[in-house]
Amino acid sequence: MRLRFAGTGALVPDRRAWLVAGAITAAAILVLLAMGRTPICECGYVKLWHGQINDAGNSQHLADWYTPSHIIHGMIFYAFGWWLFVRRGLSGAQGGCWGLPLAVLLEAGWEVLENTPMVIARFRAVTANFGYSGDSVINSAADIGWMGLGFWLALRLPVRLTVALAIIGELVAGYMVRDNLTLNVIMLVYPLDAIAAWQAAGGVA
Repeated sequence: MRLRFAGTGALVPDRRAWLVAGAITAAAILVLLAMGRTPICECGYVKLWHGQINDAGNSQHLADWYTPSHIIHGMIFYAFGWWLFVRRGLSGAQGGCWGLPLAVLLEAGWEVLENTPMVIARFRAVTANFGYSGDSVINSAADIGWMGLGFWLALRLPVRLTVALAIIGELVAGYMVRDNLTLNVIMLVYPLDAIAAWQAAGGVA
């Protein structure tokens, strides 16, 4: 199965879908600001890349070692949208154009939930991100953008290559900081002492 940028079976957004996706992103930014999240890093500047996962700059800039996780979100959301709109036929023949707004809604919802006190406390208690204090708004907005990149890659590339890129992203992040999307989900849902010990042995937790 090869899902391409155009043609039958691809989740190609139209103008309305782009507008809705943009509106959802703007709404998420406003909600995060209303929650009291800082617009940018309290250090007073914005970097393209921040490579430390347990200091004051973590999740405050445009990209970090959790960026691959957000790209993978986009790939997963593309697969979910394809199943929903193409395989299941939701919203008819043109339903696939709403795949991107759905992906943005899911990612934006996670960004808001992730920055609630309850989830921040959960991250600090059970994951390698023990210094996590929430995202800056610009980081959350960038994460939505990185998710969009993952969605676009899944839209353009064959499924096997998309899966390969996701696996590579997980392996590289896991090797570099002993954390990635898979480990984050495991530790948030069902923390394992063996994983915590392995991360601690690498100086992560």
